[in-house]
Amino acid sequence: MITRKFIPFSDIRNHKAIVVDSTHPNGLMLSHWRGAPTPPALQDDTSAAIVLNALRLQLPELELEYVTANHFDIDGFVGVWSLLNPELALENEELLRQMALIGDFRELDLNHPLAGEALKLVCWINARERDLFYPPFGAEQLPENEVTLCPKKFKYFLREFTRVLQDPDWEKGVWEDEVADVLLGYRDMYKPTTKLTRFPEIGLIIIETPKPVHYYALFSRTKGFDMVLACYENNRYELEYKYTTWVDLATRPTLPRLSMAPLAAQLNELETSGHTWTHDTITDTGPLLRLDGDKLTRTEAFDNPTAREIYTSSIPAEALKNTVVEFYRNAYQGINPKRFWTWKEIKELNKVQE
Repeated sequence: MITRKFIPFSDIRNHKAIVVDSTHPNGLMLSHWRGAPTPPALQDDTSAAIVLNALRLQLPELELEYVTANHFDIDGFVGVWSLLNPELALENEELLRQMALIGDFRELDLNHPLAGEALKLVCWINARERDLFYPPFGAEQLPENEVTLCPKKFKYFLREFTRVLQDPDWEKGVWEDEVADVLLGYRDMYKPTTKLTRFPEIGLIIIETPKPVHYYALFSRTKGFDMVLACYENNRYELEYKYTTWVDLATRPTLPRLSMAPLAAQLNELETSGHTWTHDTITDTGPLLRLDGDKLTRTEAFDNPTAREIYTSSIPAEALKNTVVEFYRNAYQGINPKRFWTWKEIKELNKVQE
């Protein structure tokens, strides 16, 4: 069996490589990025799952010596580590799949028998990444970019992860605080004070709960939905397109992202608080519509709702919910869900919508 080696993404110009959770023509791409030419037999929802499919099928193209990725995140790391440790990866396949789902889509499902162990490992990576390096999107505030900086993260985690995988409790002091935070929020999601309203025809779920919770808890109730409207006490709101609409999902069709600009304009006509409704672009990894969202860095927007201030709106909850639902019902008229939207299709559709 070939022994593979991780190389920085900048080296792919000189070495044909397996490209994980990224795209580059000089190699085999195992990525769920929209439009990536992943072999049809391998397609799955996360890049790590695509890698594990390739290992299980013993894809001949895996005989490449080098592995790379252009950024560090949990899904991409799990894919890279699996290629460098194929036998151990297949022994722990379902656990690794759960890690990728929690890390990328934030969809924690504690009914899964391995979700608890996966959560420990994900939170260990989160803590070590934050404490030893920089948080996700933190490179944007640094002199060097993510492509240049991320190999240092890969070097550390590729060295340390196998030990922690075999016994996460040895690192309990690293992950226990975040895991506890997630579990408290997860419990809140099942209390009578939390109300869910689903609109499958537009891919929207409304979660009404007293206070913000960790993303892994908030999105634990959102599987199968791609937009989340979180409504908290004191008329505090955030609307978000999940990362599930940035990538190519293989397991279900989705609706395309539509610009939030017209909805923000409607809400600003109603808003009298002194704050302004702002929105991210459709190509952002997780576009947010919120009051004064333009004051957030990408790191702050990616961080948990508990870590950022969510301002009180003058718009009553029922009016806000009705406005959002009516907007998307109208906007999605005549558009049918499908798999594998292209960015070109989505951008053309948004030109028509505008």
